[in-house]
Amino acid sequence: MSTLAEDTTAHSASIAQQAESGVALLTGGFDRPYAYGMAMALVQKGIRLDVIGSDEVDSPEMHTTAGLQFLKLWPSRSTNQVAVAKLSRVVKYYARLLRYTAVAEPAVFHILWNSKVQLFDRTLLMLYYKAMGKQIALTAHNVNQGRRDGNDSLLNRLTLTMQYRLTDHIFVHSQKMKNELIAEFGVSEQAVTVVRHPINDVFPDSCLTPAEAKRQLGLRNHEKAILCFGRIKPYKGIEHLLEAFQILVKDDGSYRLIIAGEVEERSKEYLNQIRRMIPAELERNQQIVLKAQYIPDEEIELYLKASDVMVLSYNEIFQSGVLFLGYSFGLPVIATDVGSFKEEIVEGRTGFLCRPGDPKDLARAIKTYFGSELYKNLGKTRKEIKDHANVHHSWAAVAELTRNAYAKLVGGERSSGFDANVPPDCCTQG
Repeated sequence: MSTLAEDTTAHSASIAQQAESGVALLTGGFDRPYAYGMAMALVQKGIRLDVIGSDEVDSPEMHTTAGLQFLKLWPSRSTNQVAVAKLSRVVKYYARLLRYTAVAEPAVFHILWNSKVQLFDRTLLMLYYKAMGKQIALTAHNVNQGRRDGNDSLLNRLTLTMQYRLTDHIFVHSQKMKNELIAEFGVSEQAVTVVRHPINDVFPDSCLTPAEAKRQLGLRNHEKAILCFGRIKPYKGIEHLLEAFQILVKDDGSYRLIIAGEVEERSKEYLNQIRRMIPAELERNQQIVLKAQYIPDEEIELYLKASDVMVLSYNEIFQSGVLFLGYSFGLPVIATDVGSFKEEIVEGRTGFLCRPGDPKDLARAIKTYFGSELYKNLGKTRKEIKDHANVHHSWAAVAELTRNAYAKLVGGERSSGFDANVPPDCCTQG
């Protein structure tokens, strides 16, 4: 069994040979769809990358794409890890990351997500990056996740403020998020770029038809399938959706509700609350189906194609990747008017909005949708939503804005991996 020092030294030799690239993309070791999409899009823009990841982020393309080098700094996760093994895995990762930073060539470190120890990542690690002369870019998927999750604190806000102030450029997914960064954390307006959340195009999309998907999930073609998808957490307001659903089925028994997604340990009590709210009769008749489990990548299209609409009944959010997962399969979305949903949902074209925390208004919005042309012509709607997403939420557009920000960070001159003077793709593909 190797010691930590031996393990780190072995990785150092590999890192020293692989570090000559333009940008280091720090993934946090998770969220493969976003890491994959960003990496592939940046490489297509001519940027050479080191992708810092884990088994969860890895994919064959990470090892076969020219200009991209994948560094698995996270040790592999073993099954049934005890607490000591989990701690050792985290310590090894940070030791490798610190060593990588000391020898890495990239001028820009782009943090897609912080890693396991938020307080360390936001403070001492940021100071270390700066001491090593790195320009830091950060994608703030949530301006203040603690507030979203209902556990905000003075320490949380202080460390967030420190990370934001030490970051040279921040990417957010909406104008509302940019305004909040400026107003609440004192970030300079020039230091923030809005990049619309790109569509999620990682998961398989086969020739499976909606009719066949419905059949596989035990749904009939005439049944109105409502999908609540993604991790089951308190801020998602599933309790309001359950109340709204019970209002709907009183008048129309053809409604069906599918709740599908895994549950973290800290959200187990919330799951129990949800279970208690589901009437036994509706569960027995499979009018409400609860799949509180991890949904494998290859099964995701089954749920998205079998459903007629996705509902995001959130109490609080900044931006949701689930929305754009739905869009990538052409699925209309009904969402509460929180966070940046109003900026992304075109009412009557891609979905509808309703008031947060109001089951009656949510039931009204769902009923409105199923009486609309969006539902009546769902085949056409799906195609139009896909087209809309490809135009307004493309990875190419995100990569273009990101590349421009990188170039400004290094002074706009030709640097290791990108050039501020390279014209956009539209000008180079005569």
